This record gives sequence, structure tokens and C-alpha cells, in this order.
Amino acid sequence: MNGAQDLGGQHGMGPIAPEKDEPYFHAEWEKRALGLTLSCGAFGAWTIDESRHARESLPPATYLAASYYEIWIRALETLLKRHGFVSATELAEGRMLEKGRAPKRILTADMVPGVLAKGGPCDRRVAEAPVFAVGQRVRTRNFNPETHTRLPRYARAKTGIVEAVQGSFVFPDDNAHGKGENPQFVYTVVFDAVEIWGEGADPSLTVSIDAWESYLERA
Repeated sequence: MNGAQDLGGQHGMGPIAPEKDEPYFHAEWEKRALGLTLSCGAFGAWTIDESRHARESLPPATYLAASYYEIWIRALETLLKRHGFVSATELAEGRMLEKGRAPKRILTADMVPGVLAKGGPCDRRVAEAPVFAVGQRVRTRNFNPETHTRLPRYARAKTGIVEAVQGSFVFPDDNAHGKGENPQFVYTVVFDAVEIWGEGADPSLTVSIDAWESYLERA
């Protein structure tokens, strides 16, 4: 979706200023925010793609004013309410008022190392062969969905070259909305900077994205 999270090429957002020797967490509550998000994700009620969509669906003013882990917590509140684990009243009062939905599984402390080591692989086999090949010219689709997508705005309706076929993976645009995994091939596509940014772009630069097959068409 075209939300506040998709800022590529936007003006007025200030310079990117990486923090030197940045710590993993800037406050104790950020550790708890990460722990809560991972623990609740282990309930098995939503996918990582639905979780991402919950974050990008925050009102733009809220999203841009929030810190990184505040965005995570606000999205987690949305997911917990949506799936019946907590009510809006309980969140407002900070206490349990009624028994909510029972999770499919609970992440206990002894399980954490194994779960984190396993990760959440999203590669899936598909029966079809890739539609596009390395070296082929392709053009990205021009669409503006209100639903989740991983194709950034700045890279829509642009022509580039397939640099690599990365394999087949869960299609997030469907998976975020309960439509199934529907895996597709993913391609690394390289664009000239001028194609992306137009006049004034440095012609010596390129921009690469990983694009699902349905984002692309033959140029």
C-alpha cells in the first residue's frame, strides 16, 4: 500500500544519519517490545506479512512520529484485537477483563533459542518454470493497491534488466490478507538511476530490487 512506510525518493524527510556504534536497544522497554512481538507471533494466528501490513496501516502521522519499536507495539495491539486475544477496553485499562482466544501454541523461555535458530523460511517450491530469464528486459507494473505489496512506489512502471532468478517464495501480497501463500519466483531486477529518478540522477549508479513474478511484464 502507499503508506508512510514507503518513503523512497520522498523529499523533506531529512538526511539519513546512521548512529555510530548504535546499540541493539536504546531503552529496556524496546527489549520487551521485541519479546512481546515474537511471543505473540508464535501464537500462530497471523503471518509475518499480515504483521507488516498492520504496521504500514498505521495512520501516517502516527507512523512518522513513532519510534521503531513503538510502531511494532502499535501494530501488535491491532493484531491482538483483530484476532480476539484482547479487547480495546483491556488495552486501555491495562488489565485482563475476560478470557480471550486461546493461542495455538505458547513460546516458553526454553523454546526461544531453537525457534530463533530455525527462523521462518519462506522459500516454497512451485511446479512452473520461471517466466523471465537473466539478461531479459522487464517492466514493472504500475499499480497502487490499498492492500499490502512489496513493490515500492519509486520502482513502478520502470524498465530494467533481470540480474538473477532467486528462487520461489511466498507471495506477501496475498499472504498478508489470508489468501494463501501462492508462491512465485522472485527476480533481482537492476535499473539505471536515470530510469528511476529521471533528470539529474547520477548516470553511473544503479538501483536493484527483488521483485515477485507478478510484478513484472516483458518490456
